[in-house]
Amino acid sequence: MFTRRTALAVLAAPAAVSAENSARAQAAWPSQPVKVVVPFGPGGLADVTMRIVGEKMQQKLGQQVIIVNQPGAGGSVAAKAALGAVDGHTMALLTNGTAVSAAFLKNMGFDPIADFRPISSLGYFDFVIATAADQPYKTLGDLVAAAKANPGKLNVGTITRGSTQNLSAVLLKSLTKVDFAIVVFATTPEAITATLRKDVDIIIDGYSATGALIGEGKLRALATSGPKRFEGLKDVPTAIEQGVAGFDVTSWNALFAPKGTPDAVVARLNAEAKAAIADPDVVAKLAKLGIEARASTPDEIGSKLTDDIKRWNAVIDQAGVQRL
Repeated sequence: MFTRRTALAVLAAPAAVSAENSARAQAAWPSQPVKVVVPFGPGGLADVTMRIVGEKMQQKLGQQVIIVNQPGAGGSVAAKAALGAVDGHTMALLTNGTAVSAAFLKNMGFDPIADFRPISSLGYFDFVIATAADQPYKTLGDLVAAAKANPGKLNVGTITRGSTQNLSAVLLKSLTKVDFAIVVFATTPEAITATLRKDVDIIIDGYSATGALIGEGKLRALATSGPKRFEGLKDVPTAIEQGVAGFDVTSWNALFAPKGTPDAVVARLNAEAKAAIADPDVVAKLAKLGIEARASTPDEIGSKLTDDIKRWNAVIDQAGVQRL
């Protein structure tokens, strides 16, 4: 007889099958290589970071982690490429530069907060304020004193107007209340060459770009930009230690997923990213680049992105910098 119990069992069967299929689909992820779209060219700090971490992650994922380089337009080219992929296997690398661009550009072409789901941070790194070794400045205080004594005569070299390095110089100018010129170069090597030639007085850039020259005695590090001393330059005090209160510029790289990526995929990627970043080999490789390997929860890196956008908006507004 077709009893009430039988009828309930028949009705429940499709739901049970659906749940089982869903579980199988989640368990099978990833079913193809995982792509990570990076907003910089090959060989850059973000690119190398993702390759180091990705190589370790793919051992547990069972699929290759492929890096796709899409530089340009303040990161919008890469972001749109990731958002345009609906295969569930394409992620994006967002950075502190994403937050800076969101504050500096009037229209990025995407919303990094609304359009992406945070997964985990990968690493954090500071900038170095450096000068040619034969310049008279021994400390950041020396430089600030010279700038105050000679308004408008000192030059600070950075890359790309609106970059983190460039806005770090804007922040330094605002906090020290001194008048110096910010000279923008197309590339870091050009800015370094100008510093060595003393065409500019100091450069603000990463340790990966300046560290070797500091070690060779060609550049002198005056300060680092983070809230605490950088392990690679323990003898160099931070800008904050030298009296520039509020000068805290720490850059980061992080893994994000397009909005709509399933919770199970985000959780799996977060777990594998954390495991990879805790690996001693990964920690050592990133440390050589001046990067502190540091994973996070999705909420932590999501909040960091939001807070940094607010912070750089305030810097730009206070300095009266014209947005693009």
